[in-house]
Amino acid sequence: MNEVMHVLFVEDELKIANFVQAGLKEQGFVVDYCDDGDLGYLKAINNEYDAIVLDIMLPGKDGLFILKHLRREGRNIPVILLTARNELDDRLEGLNLGADDYIAKPFFVEELVARLHAVVRRSVGERQNLLSVGLLTLDRITREVTCEEQMVELTTREFNLLEYLMRSPGRVFTRTQILEHVWGYDFNPNTNVVDVCIQRIRKKIDRFNDSSWIESVRGVGYRFRNPES
Repeated sequence: MNEVMHVLFVEDELKIANFVQAGLKEQGFVVDYCDDGDLGYLKAINNEYDAIVLDIMLPGKDGLFILKHLRREGRNIPVILLTARNELDDRLEGLNLGADDYIAKPFFVEELVARLHAVVRRSVGERQNLLSVGLLTLDRITREVTCEEQMVELTTREFNLLEYLMRSPGRVFTRTQILEHVWGYDFNPNTNVVDVCIQRIRKKIDRFNDSSWIESVRGVGYRFRNPES
């Protein structure tokens, strides 16, 4: 992996923090470091990182709180947990909350580097196949859509339209663009097939939220948004 990796590192033990930062930087990582959970949570939510290395025991918000809320926000960034307590319950809780890996202290920086490369490689592969916005996830391989771990049944046309919109959240697509991409033919000003299909999708996915994922833009078309944001 030749690209520079940007890592958030949250750890309150200064000795560990210093040797890990030095080791990661020596391996070409760009490291954003903080020593408490409150700031770590804000950095994790408000910035884009390739991965997060997160101690479980932190002042302020602990590592499991940060992990839990990242996943609840739909952030699928790879997370490696650090813990001094090499107990099964800690590891299981972290993995159940969506951690990608864990490493127990003490450890070698070389092992952490190898695990970072592994989780990022895996995440890149998954991101190419998974589209996630908030709690809604679309799998392009299995052609399944889930929300809050519940399956959403869509027709082939509905799936293709939803995938088209989800690939570019926030971007407005005209009815002409949608019709050409999903139906494969030129726009007929008298047809309302796009609007009808959008309404069917909304009925199936909006029952999980108070507002709609698919927003109508008057006189233009539609865009996909996160109703939780």
